[in-house]
Amino acid sequence: MSLDVYLKQKDAVGRTGSGIFVREDGSTKEITREEWDARNPGREPVIAEQAEDSYEVYSANITHNLGKMAGAAGLYDALWRPDEHGMGKARQLVEPLRAGLKKLRDDPDTFRAHNPANGWGNYEGLVTFTEGLLNACEANPNAEVSVCR
Repeated sequence: MSLDVYLKQKDAVGRTGSGIFVREDGSTKEITREEWDARNPGREPVIAEQAEDSYEVYSANITHNLGKMAGAAGLYDALWRPDEHGMGKARQLVEPLRAGLKKLRDDPDTFRAHNPANGWGNYEGLVTFTEGLLNACEANPNAEVSVCR
């Protein structure tokens, strides 16, 4: 199970990535064709295509195993429950994400202590996930935020 976060914007021009996704360290990541070929010589990837009428400018997911760590960093509400806390626009996530990211970076050992025992997800993954969402929110402040938990 994972948390899926989406940013959608009416005037979006669409995603321009490779469309090649892999599951790794508790989240789904998009990789380049070159990365795919290096990892999987001689195999063709399945390429996800975005519908022409989609207005999605960003999507990412992360394992629920990192919810406790996110809570300790003050990120849980912004990541898992923005709809319940009046954060329907990307611009409303920027400050909570910045603050939580600062807490994570200022004390990595404390947060690594929350790494899941089953090895699915980790501190570095939460930092990367938060950085990616923060960058997307700053680039698309008027985008609508939605989550699927």
